[in-house]
Amino acid sequence: QVQLVESGGGLVQAGGSLRLSCAASGRTFSSNAMAWFRQAPGKDREFVAAITWSGGSKRYAESVKGRFTISRDNAKNTVYLQMISLKPEDKAVYYCAAGGGYWGSYYPQEYGYWGQGTQVTVSS
Repeated sequence: QVQLVESGGGLVQAGGSLRLSCAASGRTFSSNAMAWFRQAPGKDREFVAAITWSGGSKRYAESVKGRFTISRDNAKNTVYLQMISLKPEDKAVYYCAAGGGYWGSYYPQEYGYWGQGTQVTVSS
């Protein structure tokens, strides 16, 4: 069993930065790929980024490449999402997820564990 708690969301102006954190508990954290998804009102939940348990492989959605960076600290059981150059279209609830396989699946239905989400709002 893995429990995930996100933090770090908030309101920021376009062009600004935020860093999201996801604190995990549960003995399987260090063997899981971890991922971030987001969901805007009226839209499906979409993949943002994933990182393998070692941190050696990372994947990003095309829409965030070059602006978002995923990282993890297994000693702290925490995964991060550094977001820069934020755009109004990045506004969404951001979710941390685990259990999506070794590489971290692109598909939300393949994840067994989710946090409660943290709201990111970007004003234009």
